[in-house]
Amino acid sequence: MSPFPTTGSAAAEPEVAEQIRDVNTRYHDGAAAQYDAKWGIDWGDVGADQVRQKLEKLLGRPLPTFGRSLEIGAGTGYFTLHMLKAGIVRSAVATDISPGMIAVLEKNAAEQGLQVEALVADAEQLPFEDESFDLVLGHAVLHHIPDLARAFSEFHRVLRPGGVILFAGEPSRNGDRIAVVPKRAAHRVAPLWRRVIKARPAEHGHDDGGAENHALESQVDVHAFVPAELRAPIDAAGFERADVRGEELAANWFGWFNRGLEASARDEDVPWGWKMYAFRGYLFFQKVDRRLLEGRLPAGIFYNLMVVARKRG
Repeated sequence: MSPFPTTGSAAAEPEVAEQIRDVNTRYHDGAAAQYDAKWGIDWGDVGADQVRQKLEKLLGRPLPTFGRSLEIGAGTGYFTLHMLKAGIVRSAVATDISPGMIAVLEKNAAEQGLQVEALVADAEQLPFEDESFDLVLGHAVLHHIPDLARAFSEFHRVLRPGGVILFAGEPSRNGDRIAVVPKRAAHRVAPLWRRVIKARPAEHGHDDGGAENHALESQVDVHAFVPAELRAPIDAAGFERADVRGEELAANWFGWFNRGLEASARDEDVPWGWKMYAFRGYLFFQKVDRRLLEGRLPAGIFYNLMVVARKRG
């Protein structure tokens, strides 16, 4: 369990906030090299479709085009690079608190033949001029930021009038609790599952840069949100028309259970057929969520929350 408060509160005490930033930097530096493999990051059509679907949920169809975008906590570049490839943004800046992640992002951009400005930066103190971006976005980043009120104030400052913020992949408080069930189930059945598929146990922390770095993972998440708590710092920063939505319920249960099993085994021992089953099953349950559950059930029930808002202008 994280030693830091896991609530939707907007700010942590300064000393605690600095510890949070330090732990996040060290963990993500150590995890950067294996990050894409750990989370199944895809640079082809499947990955492009995943990004497009999330954007359409928040922005509608057809997707607008943005002149200059800024991604917060960009990691290895998944969202920004796919948006550049699709022409959704014309130019992009990608930031992360982790130098290790920025190094992998630059490598990924070069391999994809894309131009992106990538730099190490703290979301709470952005090194950019006022009103210099048309879009500020992030995926699975807000729950790592110790002072959300300060961060959203910065997002508002660097955004041009009429500009948009959007964030996805943020854990809901109820969803976080619900996800414990498939995670625990996977942990219990993993030894039997490995025997059935004849897989050797994975080394502890193998996909997080080793056991020592893996131990930091439980300390990097400092918020789990209810919709009102996610909306509060956005409204306080001066944004308007904030819309918080829920995403993934069935896919979350299926994905976390299978992810737990696969993480317990050496990757080279997991049969290709199993990987295809887990991959296709996850996509199937995403469709179930989109068509039957999302938009019909309260946002806070889902595992992920996503939000879009605009700057007046």
